[in-house]
Amino acid sequence: MHRLRPVPLAVVLAALLPLAACQPAPAPDAATSAAAAPAGEAVARPSRQYSIEEFVESVGIGGASFSPDESRILFSSNKAGVWNAYTMPVAGGEWTPVTDSTTRNSYAVAYFPSDERVLVTRDNDGDELDHLFVIDPDGTEKDLTPGEDLKAELVGFSHDGTHFFVVTNERDPRFFDVYRYASDGYARERVFTNDAGLQPSAVSPDGRWLALGKSNSTNDSDLFVVKLDDGTQTRVSEHPGQARFEAQAFSPDGEWLYYTANDAGEYAELRRVNLSTWSHEPVRKADWDIVAATLSHDGKYLATVVNEDGSTRVELFDAASGDTVELPSLPAGEIRGLEIADSEDRIAFYLNGDRQPSDLYVVDLAGGEPRQLTTSLNPAIDPADLVESSVVRFKSFDGMEIPNILWKPHQATADNKLPALVWVHGGPGGQTTRAHSATIQYLANHGYVVLGINNRGSSGYGKTFFAADDGKHGREPLWDTIEAKKYLQSLDYVDPDRIGIIGGSYGGYMVLSALAFKPGEFKVGVDIFGVANWVRTLESIPPYWESFREALYQEVGDPATQRDFLVETSPLFHADKIDVPLMVLQGANDPRVIKPESDDIVAAVKKNGVPVEYVVFDDEGHGFSKNKNRIEGYGRIREFLDTYLKGDGATGTAAAAE
Repeated sequence: MHRLRPVPLAVVLAALLPLAACQPAPAPDAATSAAAAPAGEAVARPSRQYSIEEFVESVGIGGASFSPDESRILFSSNKAGVWNAYTMPVAGGEWTPVTDSTTRNSYAVAYFPSDERVLVTRDNDGDELDHLFVIDPDGTEKDLTPGEDLKAELVGFSHDGTHFFVVTNERDPRFFDVYRYASDGYARERVFTNDAGLQPSAVSPDGRWLALGKSNSTNDSDLFVVKLDDGTQTRVSEHPGQARFEAQAFSPDGEWLYYTANDAGEYAELRRVNLSTWSHEPVRKADWDIVAATLSHDGKYLATVVNEDGSTRVELFDAASGDTVELPSLPAGEIRGLEIADSEDRIAFYLNGDRQPSDLYVVDLAGGEPRQLTTSLNPAIDPADLVESSVVRFKSFDGMEIPNILWKPHQATADNKLPALVWVHGGPGGQTTRAHSATIQYLANHGYVVLGINNRGSSGYGKTFFAADDGKHGREPLWDTIEAKKYLQSLDYVDPDRIGIIGGSYGGYMVLSALAFKPGEFKVGVDIFGVANWVRTLESIPPYWESFREALYQEVGDPATQRDFLVETSPLFHADKIDVPLMVLQGANDPRVIKPESDDIVAAVKKNGVPVEYVVFDDEGHGFSKNKNRIEGYGRIREFLDTYLKGDGATGTAAAAE
């Protein structure tokens, strides 16, 4: 059942990398090939350095929904340069476009349960004001959520498929109400009016119950269940101290709500609550956070997702017995995005790895070999030229252990020391994980060591670590990045004098903070739509973030009562200290970190007489999704780094392929 998940405070400001940039794209790199090796001799890696166009030529793909007869599968892809919805046979074959725009992103949501109609979602060039559209088999399209300045999303279909549920903030831009639509004719009624500002997350398949969340602070959230016929509300998250409770799925019979909670320890475990007796039962527990769980259409299978030390572990169980259902063993990657067909006879999933962009597979649960439906990696790229990431740790200034993901280029040796980058994720509470990243692979292919730091405050490493940055932004988490630089300097294949810092969203804030508050530490900075002025960012957050506004203030600071602190920790007010080259990238339609944030920091740093490059995309928001922009963005970033980090600062003097 498709569900609207409450937006965790951890990812409120999270960057949606892949990146991008502005202005004219560089000419394709001359692909430097190694001399052909004699037969039987190992090929030096990388055998080639690939152009940005070749990296972006790899196809992005995501989402999966089976057609009612399970003969076809619906998914999204950017192979046309922007994201569109497609279908293809589950046996493999040609793609059939559902949408065919060359300028505007559309994302597949689901097939209708009983016919070939399709739901897609679409915003306006990254403004995040998503509408829900239905597309008939003949291509006729209808906006199910018309209006201005609203945001809507599908919650799910009823078990019998006669209705579906949608949340929208059309009544009050601050709050999401719940509407029930008839699958036949789309007549609708509001079944929950959200005046309390809670976060709707799931409706039971029988339409009787609604689960809602409430964010109290970074590490504390409550879970409520409302009986929709009479509005009776029950809190199911009674607990001492701080803990996070999140709804996951209702059972098909509407008798149980499955949820995750970390009140019993550092990590979230899966439980369920009976909606008649309100008694709770344990379901699954792991040594890491269980971050998601879902039940198949009739409840035969339970699927869970575990965030295991920066990797994703998907598990499938027989819901009645708890026995593990073995998933296919596949090389070089992790199973992600598992979707169970309504028949419960087959599953779809993605395989993703460092050298493996997500590819879609289907397998019958009764047995048989997995069928690979897509080949996403550009065939011009030899996977052996890409690099495997590794998990590394170092002790920070106060002894706290900091986990990281490290990408070491093939050409890095003690005799060939390379420049390096500290890569800071979005958030504040995001996480850098092991996964395919075209951006990072492109940089590694061209001779940059990349360390993806999970500084204190990152998710995935327990609730104590997650809360360790509360009220400390611009200080302790930033100091972790300085220790990350020292760690890189300890590696014999890193040039200790050529280390930069890069990041998006909150990571962009960390870039600016490093340059402003710790001048002299990093040689360059690349800020991708980062916060420069906390006061303005917190005062300009979208109205539909109202339900977790106070929690965000507790995490970062309250502009009404902590203005001096926010000024003290905002790089814009200390930009005169930035004395190294800076690159800034920004989407003009970004609703989270608005364009004036980047405008102002660029203007302020230019006064210092240091090189500043500013790249703006008029058709992007908080994340750069269109291939033309990704080509320009990745290319401009590498060109900047080649000039000011790898080279001597003069255009054209960067070192050749290392």
